[in-house]
Amino acid sequence: MTTYLLVIRAPADYQPSPEMAAEWCAWQHSLGASLRDRGNPVFRAETAGPTPADTVLGGYSLVRAVDVDAAVALAKGCPGLDAGMSVEVGEVTGLDDSFDAWVAEHTHG
Repeated sequence: MTTYLLVIRAPADYQPSPEMAAEWCAWQHSLGASLRDRGNPVFRAETAGPTPADTVLGGYSLVRAVDVDAAVALAKGCPGLDAGMSVEVGEVTGLDDSFDAWVAEHTHG
């Protein structure tokens, strides 16, 4: 299983509610063994480069899945999607002796 980072981006004017917090807890509980690290919400963030317009960093989670499609399927259960949030999914790799081989396998050029 591979670990994937779920980066949650929220509308800039998003205001969390107790109901949404309960939905997040239920979603994370439904992920079961796929949830590697429930992550945390982000309440204040600054940007060092361009970001998607009208969004702010909302939080993150780490999940395990057999491939990126399976990780995206898990992300599609995110309750924030109905509130205008988006979830970016990225494969996480360790920087160890096999990193050069991973780069060669996963990049073009």
